[in-house]
Amino acid sequence: MAKVINMYDKVYYSMREHWYKLKSYTRTNSDGGTGDTSTLDMGSRSSLHTGLHMSEDEHWEMNYHEAAIYLEEGLNNEKFDSHPSSPEELPAYLRVHNPWYHGLDLLASLVLIMLAFTEDPAVPAFELPVWAHGTIELMALTVIGVELHLKLKWIGWSTILKHKRTMIKGITLLIMVLEAVVVLCRQSSHFRVTRALRPIFLVDTRHCGGVRRFIRQILQSLPPIIDMLGLLMFFVATYSLLGYYLFSEHIDNGHFQTISDSFVSMFVLLTTANFPDVMMPSYAKSKWYALFFILYIITVLYVLMNLMLAVVYETFTRIEREKCRALLLHRRRAARHAFRLLVSRRAPRHVRLRHFAGLMRHYAPHYSGLDVYLMFKQLNHSDTGGLSSSEFANLYEVFALRWCPQQSRAPWYSASALEPLGRAAAAAVRWPYFEYLIYALIIGNGISMVLRVCEAAGDLQDSARLLCASWDTWLFLTLFLLEAGLRIMAMGLAAYLESGWNVFDLSVTLLALMGAVLLSIAPKLFIVVIFRPLRLMRLYKLKKRYRDVFGTLVLLSPLMSSAGCVMLVMYYFFAIVGMELFATYDLRNCCVNTTVEDFYKFSLNSSTPLGYYYLNNFENIVTSGVTLFELTVVNNWFILMNAYATVAGQFSRMYFMVFYLFTMVVLTIVVASVLEAFRFRIQYKRSTTKRDEEKLLHEEVHTNWEEAQRLGASGDLAEELRPYLPPGVDVTFIGSRPRTKEVLQRRMYQSDIQKWLAEEDENEGMPPSTTLTSSEDPLSPPLIHQPETESNSQLQTGYQL
Repeated sequence: MAKVINMYDKVYYSMREHWYKLKSYTRTNSDGGTGDTSTLDMGSRSSLHTGLHMSEDEHWEMNYHEAAIYLEEGLNNEKFDSHPSSPEELPAYLRVHNPWYHGLDLLASLVLIMLAFTEDPAVPAFELPVWAHGTIELMALTVIGVELHLKLKWIGWSTILKHKRTMIKGITLLIMVLEAVVVLCRQSSHFRVTRALRPIFLVDTRHCGGVRRFIRQILQSLPPIIDMLGLLMFFVATYSLLGYYLFSEHIDNGHFQTISDSFVSMFVLLTTANFPDVMMPSYAKSKWYALFFILYIITVLYVLMNLMLAVVYETFTRIEREKCRALLLHRRRAARHAFRLLVSRRAPRHVRLRHFAGLMRHYAPHYSGLDVYLMFKQLNHSDTGGLSSSEFANLYEVFALRWCPQQSRAPWYSASALEPLGRAAAAAVRWPYFEYLIYALIIGNGISMVLRVCEAAGDLQDSARLLCASWDTWLFLTLFLLEAGLRIMAMGLAAYLESGWNVFDLSVTLLALMGAVLLSIAPKLFIVVIFRPLRLMRLYKLKKRYRDVFGTLVLLSPLMSSAGCVMLVMYYFFAIVGMELFATYDLRNCCVNTTVEDFYKFSLNSSTPLGYYYLNNFENIVTSGVTLFELTVVNNWFILMNAYATVAGQFSRMYFMVFYLFTMVVLTIVVASVLEAFRFRIQYKRSTTKRDEEKLLHEEVHTNWEEAQRLGASGDLAEELRPYLPPGVDVTFIGSRPRTKEVLQRRMYQSDIQKWLAEEDENEGMPPSTTLTSSEDPLSPPLIHQPETESNSQLQTGYQL
């Protein structure tokens, strides 16, 4: 929103200067219009200057501003019920949507989370006195509170009460402020499990939109997961009851002595962490008892758990399709709202180039006049000289296009002093055996590394130097750098870096070079030995299956980063709860006469490999994170659970069981997302040829100076276009868009998109808007009159993420 804040401030404060002077004038002319506004060539007037006397240019500027806000709300998937509807709401709205404030909000949220390193129980290196971390906490909470206050100024209580996320954030903020004040007054921390809720502020920031979307997908996937968990727990409970009656009399089998022991043992067996230990005492009495455990594992692990994955996968696929539909329709509604603000009385059904350029001046000021003109030309498929509503609705599709003249697609070295070298490099790269030669060098590099690893060395330093800093290392690095130089000379740096494989090759080569230099300077810096083998990954490009895997990873990278953030948030939550519950317990020699006694034996003089389990504790946030990761892996996780059950009570098992269920849910959804992305890529590859993909990612626009003048290019826009459009010459421009999943979805869901749009057009009628229409605004012409109905008295909300 900073794209519009400066101009908005100028217009808003200039309006306030003469607001009271015009107030009486406005009342006097209320029946016949306000001043000379009856002559304005406007189809619909912005609600942001309701009741104000302004010139025609100022009116259009405010229309451009509000249209830009609508497009921003469509791009960010924000509900329209938070759209500013009066001049008084505008300053607070702009300040909250200022990128600088977004950064400040993110910083305050991160500071709150990082305070866990300094608060008791603190990481020793970062411990702060109570007054220090308490003051920092209050300052960070104040920044977040200011945002909520500003949001309240333009949204109001009635709307905020409908925003569940904002309400949760406000209640959490109030609780934390009260607790921080109490801590400062007492100068000591108390039982503060509410610190685990601090990630709420981070997730609510503008920069964590992907994290919110992933959390929303988790919540939407919960109903089938809960259904399957209910079925799963039924079988666990049933087998627990049967196990109690079968094995409770086996004195040497302590896993089934009571009903609760039996349930815990079968729950742990669900993860296979205690198998076959839980079976062996009974198996020693009779081999037939093995059937009980075999049938249980087959039922709950190989049948029900896989059925859960299948159900979640189906739900996740449906949610992905619905998310695509909701985002498409929400952006279409945003474009419709903006369209009404850009039409004029002379052309009430079309947006002219002048008004389109005014919109882009506020929505995307970094675009040049040529970019704006070419986007307009790409959208304008009719001969009317303006954009119709259906053409304007495709606005978001052209924003990602990057334009260049067709002649600039000639080699970068054309008509330059480097042309002979460029031609020679291009001939070398186009040589049919060039790629084979590079692969041969990579294989030779791999063979050289294998020989160096097998070669006897005196110590680790000599071995590392032979592997990553010997003469053959320098030879292959020189050859790889020469290859990169040839490709850059032939293609140009920009074209070279467009390929992900080229970026990978150059990066790992430079890293290996840096590693060789560092290893020569610091022989004990063994970590750099990882860099040289990375170049071997290029060999995986030869097989199509690996290319599909790497392509899926690229498509998944945004989702995986969001999933990683969700996992960190979950770890933080359980780490805080774990520290509050278990930080005071010492596990050394804690479990005498229990099944896990050997794992916690400790002596200052000696220790056994099993005895190091006492290190898995909750003494600070870092140690807690490591402990939770070990619980996520579920290998021997019951040993830690049983230890805390011994020292803290049997009910402490609930903490570990709930954590396992949470991680199982999140990881199941991650696996479902991987399957969906891989299936999507495979289907896309099968249904799309290289030529189809080229058409999808590139657009051509043919134009000339005379056409630009006919469409209305004048003033500054005409001056910007003149160098690129010589009079009397037709020029072709190529627009390229990035290969993102959103772009590919438009290809895969093409028939569905047509159906969605047809249903929307059939059901929409005249969608509501905060924009003043003919029933309220004397400037609105009859052609865009909206009847006053209950359906358009409220805003249609988008698919809020």
